[in-house]
Amino acid sequence: MKKYIVVIGNFGSGKTELSLNLAFEAAKTQKVTLVDLDIINPYFRSTERRAELEAAGIRLFSPTYAMLGVEIPSLPAEIYSVFSNDSDTVIFDVGGDATGAIALGQYKRFFKDIDNIEVLYVINARRPFSATLELNLDMLSKVVEAGRIKVDALVNNTNLSQETKLVEMIDGYEMVKRVSEKTGLPVKYTVGCEPIVSEFRAYAEQNDLDPALIGEIKQITRYMHRDWERFTTSGL
Repeated sequence: MKKYIVVIGNFGSGKTELSLNLAFEAAKTQKVTLVDLDIINPYFRSTERRAELEAAGIRLFSPTYAMLGVEIPSLPAEIYSVFSNDSDTVIFDVGGDATGAIALGQYKRFFKDIDNIEVLYVINARRPFSATLELNLDMLSKVVEAGRIKVDALVNNTNLSQETKLVEMIDGYEMVKRVSEKTGLPVKYTVGCEPIVSEFRAYAEQNDLDPALIGEIKQITRYMHRDWERFTTSGL
């Protein structure tokens, strides 16, 4: 059955990293479409990895301003085709705040008839807009209202990019735990890069952290980091 995954999160949450990783993983065995619905932030977008996505056989839709220096974005009409094309998995990378979620809301009439859909809210407790319980609850409320869609599960992606230590993932666990207890939402994933993700797995086992508040521990690749070597060979 065709599956739809909607990934939502505040600025710096890592929703785009998760969207890319889910897309590349699914593309190993399935036909995948990735919809870049981030009309708020012109940087750190999944569209920046168009070449890699296309090389993996992933179809990409994005606002027409992306990578073109145009200030006012518009969503291509072709996006509607994701509700009828032959993709096995369709992933929506949604803009980083309630305003961005409005772009998702225009597809409500299609989503309401879909059974196999999962909406994930990504939390990075090391980012200002996700650093407190109140901020996360406020963001969840606004996204549900603006996007006209319910959130199904939480994702702990607490990190400081290359500076991430074990303490980041532990603090993320505590934040996601509080959000889950307050909202009743389950935790789908705890994600991170090696070696920290393995360190967290060992820590969780040694300290009896609740598996239900960890979800699946998923190792990811960080595609959106900035490094000089990549810039000089292939640009941002």
